Amino acid sequence: MKRGYSMEAVEPENGTKVSESFKFVSEVKRDVWRGSGEERSDPSCSLSVSKISYTVSERVGPWWDVPSYKKRWTRQILNDVSFHVESGQIMGILGNSGSGKTTLLDAISGRIGNSGTLLGEVFVNGMKLKRDEYQDCFSYVLQSDNLLSYLTVEETLTYTAQLALRRHSTEAIKKKVSAVMAELSLSHVAHSVIGGRVFPGISGGERRRVSIASQLLQDPRVILLDEPTTGLDSMTANQIVVLLAELARRNRIVIVTIHQPRSELFRVFSRISIMSRGEMVFCGQPEEMVDFFGQCGYECPEYCNPFDIYVDFTSVDTRSSEREAATFSRMHEITSSYQSSAIYQSMLGNMEQSLQRTDKPAIPFKSKESPSSATKLEVLIRRTVRNLSRDRMGVLMRLSQNLIYGLFVAFFVMHLDSDVSKGAVQDRIGIIYQSIGASPYTGMLNAVALFPALRAISDQESQDGLYSKCQMFLAYIFHILPFSILSVFIFTSFLYWTVGMHPETLRFLCYSAVVLVPHIIGELLTVVLLGVVQDPNMVNSGVALLNIAGILVGSGFLRSTQQMPVVFQWLSYLTFQKYGCELLIVTEFHGLDFTCNVSKPLPGACMITQGDQVIDQGYPGALSRYTLDFVLLYSFLPALLVLGLISFKIRDRLIRH
Repeated sequence: MKRGYSMEAVEPENGTKVSESFKFVSEVKRDVWRGSGEERSDPSCSLSVSKISYTVSERVGPWWDVPSYKKRWTRQILNDVSFHVESGQIMGILGNSGSGKTTLLDAISGRIGNSGTLLGEVFVNGMKLKRDEYQDCFSYVLQSDNLLSYLTVEETLTYTAQLALRRHSTEAIKKKVSAVMAELSLSHVAHSVIGGRVFPGISGGERRRVSIASQLLQDPRVILLDEPTTGLDSMTANQIVVLLAELARRNRIVIVTIHQPRSELFRVFSRISIMSRGEMVFCGQPEEMVDFFGQCGYECPEYCNPFDIYVDFTSVDTRSSEREAATFSRMHEITSSYQSSAIYQSMLGNMEQSLQRTDKPAIPFKSKESPSSATKLEVLIRRTVRNLSRDRMGVLMRLSQNLIYGLFVAFFVMHLDSDVSKGAVQDRIGIIYQSIGASPYTGMLNAVALFPALRAISDQESQDGLYSKCQMFLAYIFHILPFSILSVFIFTSFLYWTVGMHPETLRFLCYSAVVLVPHIIGELLTVVLLGVVQDPNMVNSGVALLNIAGILVGSGFLRSTQQMPVVFQWLSYLTFQKYGCELLIVTEFHGLDFTCNVSKPLPGACMITQGDQVIDQGYPGALSRYTLDFVLLYSFLPALLVLGLISFKIRDRLIRH
């Protein structure tokens, strides 16, 4: 064996043994979850993956090329992947981009969609798992850390524990969170905020450990991690792998995909597998890997990282057809040698022995003691409110953005006059137009800024089985109501009395109640579309276009409803602008008297002397429909709520497929 990657400890001349090239950085901590204060003594666990294959059918060409778009071709993502791991072991899966590492973890964890064909079997403790049991057995840490920026580490883990383990007492949950933080060396940052791009928080390595800790709360025996060292510096990445090895030593199975690990981690892994083009080229112990590739004629040069060298040997170079053919042939040659080797046969023997055991332990499912749906919703509301309320600038902007817009309108109008020759009617209609037309945009801006981060977290946590996406949607809606009411009330209180609209308190309250609905609709509609459309910019444009269309068809400002084609007249009943504008027109103009102080008025200039004339000309019968318009306007809110629930049900299906 080359001394550049020797596995042996060094014996100095004085006979004292130098510490091994690698030491675990964290000490073994006690698991206090069960209240006994003793080390874990769970029975051993084994995971056997047998002949996992996954194929997808893809369209040949883009949608605008109709002939090629109709054609499909089948692509093999995974091809007969098999391996066996025992508790106490950490398995590292290496391979270049596109080798199938992440797809393999998705298949094992039950997160792979139904868009392709998945074959093969997964056994835990020798017993076959059903597809719908994968998520209940394995914990999966994604490559990206989806965490709420304004919560502390302890709060993040506590809320996750309450969603998963709320049947336990508050004290038991507190002990569990403390134990997990101690196990992952997070106790020193327990009261530090997570942080994000806008403001600093904990480090990248600590964020990754928080993501891992969230999964450990349900006490899984098998943990899958997809590229946990991505975006971390070399030293921090090594510490994460060391920590994972420590977790495996505590009677767990840890499987991790990793990109370019340092050679110091060579002896950390219990098993190392290399994937290429969806096939498992090698899977065995680190020292077996060195011997195997040496026997195949691919020696690792001295002082080189064996991980890099062996991944290069098994990768397919696509820079030219000749190189691709040559490297593809080499990869298959190594794969065939592995499947004919004693290492592979030993793995199959261990798998067969596990399947044939008569005293098979029960399948170690994760803790499934989740609370009721109402309790989960209550926890989500508290978590959302606590996270977003700490964003001081965000709260200030949400409360003041309508007011800032009102300042512009008030500055432009200054004060409403009762003289029709000075634009008394036109100015009032203009304010009503701005009140109905602009309110949805401020609601839309709120949702586009706040909800995508919550959506990403709900996508992950719902797949972990903590709650449904619809519950996160409802939690967000309950959270926005007080902000929306206060923001609109500040806006209407300033604008209504400053410009001098109809000076009656009841009419002011009706005006505020009407303006509130477009604001909430703008935010609700945006969230509904974010359920099925991933890109917030597309949603932004879509909501803006829908609002413009509603103003054109329903408001009656551009063209009277009676003068529009019949189709648009019917469509106007589907717009909230129709009912909102009618209500505000009646609220402002009913019973209002105008003057006309012009010495020589033009013909028709002083025809309007009463506000009821404006109502009768533009919105005939609106006065008699006042209560009905209020009911119809507010009916848009539960209708959008139902659409939102449907939208997130669809999203759930899209993510699973």
